Amino acid sequence: MTTQFTVNGLVKKYGDNVVVDNLDLPIEDGEFLVLLGPSGCGKTTTLRCLAGLETPQGGEITFKGQKMFDAAANVDVPAHKRNIGMVFQSYALWPHMTVRRNIGYPLKVRKMRSEMRDGSVETAAAMVDCEGLLDRFPSQLSGGQQQRVAVARGLVAKPDLVLFDEPLSNLDARLRDQVRSQIHRLHQQLGFTAVFVTHDQSEAFALGDRVAIMKSGKIEQYEAPEAVFENPVSEYVAAFIGMSNRIELRRGPHGWETAAGDQVDLSRAVVRGVPDRADAAIGRLRPDDVSLHASASEVPAGNVALHAELVDYEYGGRYYDVTVRSGADKLILRAPAVEHSATLKKSQTGDPMVVSFSPSALRVFAPDVDGAVDSVSSGAGGHA
Repeated sequence: MTTQFTVNGLVKKYGDNVVVDNLDLPIEDGEFLVLLGPSGCGKTTTLRCLAGLETPQGGEITFKGQKMFDAAANVDVPAHKRNIGMVFQSYALWPHMTVRRNIGYPLKVRKMRSEMRDGSVETAAAMVDCEGLLDRFPSQLSGGQQQRVAVARGLVAKPDLVLFDEPLSNLDARLRDQVRSQIHRLHQQLGFTAVFVTHDQSEAFALGDRVAIMKSGKIEQYEAPEAVFENPVSEYVAAFIGMSNRIELRRGPHGWETAAGDQVDLSRAVVRGVPDRADAAIGRLRPDDVSLHASASEVPAGNVALHAELVDYEYGGRYYDVTVRSGADKLILRAPAVEHSATLKKSQTGDPMVVSFSPSALRVFAPDVDGAVDSVSSGAGGHA
């Protein structure tokens, strides 16, 4: 692949609020790039700048060697001349137009008359399993059908770049998975270049060739999903991609330990950005990495054992979502129902528990000084 779409030094402000902060973003031809982050991180604003729906205050945007925006040279190509496809969160179908006319609208505004005659609309509808809906109006369609029509409309003109603005967030869980799989299949089949905005890590990992995790208008990490999942570069990224368990670590007389005094061996953990002489650090773990035990004698050799007390548990079918407290740290884990159902049903809040994890599952970071990690899941509001 070659880099065909570039964003250099992009700046977008609303008054004194800097939403996109000197952003650089190379996008390879045929790549499915996902912008991932909480509300307020700048991902949707970045997408709208790519589309020409927002005018930045600084930087450059280039599509296949052609400048779409250049603040220094006063270049700003309008949205309808950027040869993009756009799929919105709200479907944005014309209510007075049939499905056929909605899908064909990009061909009409681009004056692509031959494509309108040669069956491009029907082909696009067939790609998203909507060929039987062409004569219906949007009000006669389900939410999933409307979003599939919106995807067909975004692809019908074979644009240089397809932009997806959280297109699955208005769908229920079952439809969300169906449409996500369909978008993935279409990308594999057609090889279009796409930028997809979401706050859902499962969507990002399932769809993205690369994932750009954004924080305060900048990119915190930009790599393949597997690299982000296994090796988050910061506590912020670790928290956002599902490492919800946070353990405060301190250097004690016998090595690293938790605030409750349990010893933690960091020799097999992945440690990032912690100075050699640091006396404090933060460990991050996924719920699936933590195991529940009836006693300390059941902890596998080499695992870190933590003494805790039960806070709550919820039944989830084949497992229980269990919350425990170890010192000041609250941990969530998944305990197989077949092993722990009888014990948990007899337990009460405050009962002693033992949990453990493999040190290799632990990701350790220097403490986040600005406190942004604590608010990463709740979002900051404002422009996304």
